Amino acid sequence: MPAADLQTFVNELEQRGWLKRVRVEVDPELEITEIADRVMKAGGPALLFEKVRGADMPLLINTFGSRERMCLALGCRSFEELAERVRTLIRPELPTTLMQKLRKLPELMQLGSLPPKIVKRGVCQEIVHTDDADLFRLPALKCWPQDGGRYITLGAVFTKDPQTGERNVGMYRVQLFEPKLAAMHWHMHHDGARHFRQYQRLGQRMPLAIVLGGPAIMPYAATCPLPPGIDECLFAGFLQGQALELVPCVTQPQIEVPATAEIVIEGYIDPAEEPILEGPFGDHTGFYSLADYYPRFHVTAITQRRQPIYPATIVGKPPMEDYWLGKATERIFLPLVQMIVPDVIDYDLPLFGCFHNCAFVKIRKEYPYQGRRVMYALWGAGQMALTKIIVVVDEHVDVHDANAVWFQVGANVDPRRDLVIVDGPLDILDHAAPFCGAGSKLGIDATRKIPGEGTVRPWPAELEMSPEIRELVNRRWVEYGL
Repeated sequence: MPAADLQTFVNELEQRGWLKRVRVEVDPELEITEIADRVMKAGGPALLFEKVRGADMPLLINTFGSRERMCLALGCRSFEELAERVRTLIRPELPTTLMQKLRKLPELMQLGSLPPKIVKRGVCQEIVHTDDADLFRLPALKCWPQDGGRYITLGAVFTKDPQTGERNVGMYRVQLFEPKLAAMHWHMHHDGARHFRQYQRLGQRMPLAIVLGGPAIMPYAATCPLPPGIDECLFAGFLQGQALELVPCVTQPQIEVPATAEIVIEGYIDPAEEPILEGPFGDHTGFYSLADYYPRFHVTAITQRRQPIYPATIVGKPPMEDYWLGKATERIFLPLVQMIVPDVIDYDLPLFGCFHNCAFVKIRKEYPYQGRRVMYALWGAGQMALTKIIVVVDEHVDVHDANAVWFQVGANVDPRRDLVIVDGPLDILDHAAPFCGAGSKLGIDATRKIPGEGTVRPWPAELEMSPEIRELVNRRWVEYGL
């Protein structure tokens, strides 16, 4: 089962030799980034900086920076193991006999126990700062030289729909401006921004909380591209097989947060206020995202454990820590993608694509223009709608091997016939788009071509040695002395 809080998770990492303590003093402005960037790109361990200049708490970074650490956080042996659980959830086998129904009963009882539980107290409120709350006491990072300031980079932002009360948890960067003033950077496509627009229409202040730490599963749940209305806390409970315990905030009691969190920043946004200029920020695209105007977040309290650990991350040119959060989503959400687009056998979001720039998709081709149908379907499916380039290949191609995919593009594509350009929404961080959040997208049909797909010459077979000869050479390999 995943660790119930960050400190337990840190102990597990250390026991496995997956964490390194840095005991000398380091600066949260740029120095930690340079250290962490080198370690991340080398596939190194999680880092616990025990002495951060200007702060009285240690900073943890690169927590999820490997497949093994990500699986430990999720409480599984592999991403595919969780994907199978998701597949069973969305396509359950209905029991038909009495014995099957009895066997199904424990599973149904577990699902019924997974919604979050509201409790009265939590370690996240052992110390409460209200009048003396100060964001700059936190070891928030200035990540890159041209960043607009210091940022909270691994905070789970808890909001609620003002009409339905439905909870949403998202992970948005937060720039610090004053001891009790920050900017909430959420994109127009995000559920937090949707909640904000609802408060704006109602003319009401929007309560929210930024959660740092808590259950090991929480940062992943906050990044999941769940459909609107699906509670990330419920999904986290499903993933860890146990309901999350939430406690009402001290000054914003409409919002409940994980009882085991390290630090909780409570506050509100007033939709009537003018937004504040936030940024630039060195982003996961490998470029600075430009400064723009975002809502002002006013702090009403900062609560914490007695001896908290401050979790952080940095983003930049891949590979970085966030690659493994994205890879987990790619694998775990495959069954949901297949439910929406059954043609998809597998897909891969390659490292160089920074999650939203490129997707490789494998299908079993059975009729003309099936590749194009799959492209259009994916461009209408949740966050896949923001994918700038989709490459579709045949079922024998390994979509996790970028060279194998680009080989098919080079071999099978006639640009005039097999490229599709459409207009639509794009990620806000795509600086190449002609408009913020909107532009063109490219589909590449790299499947074999069949009659009905324009002018198609006789299609040759790919080179492949016969199984008998491969087996012969396998048997004799030692004899060759190679």
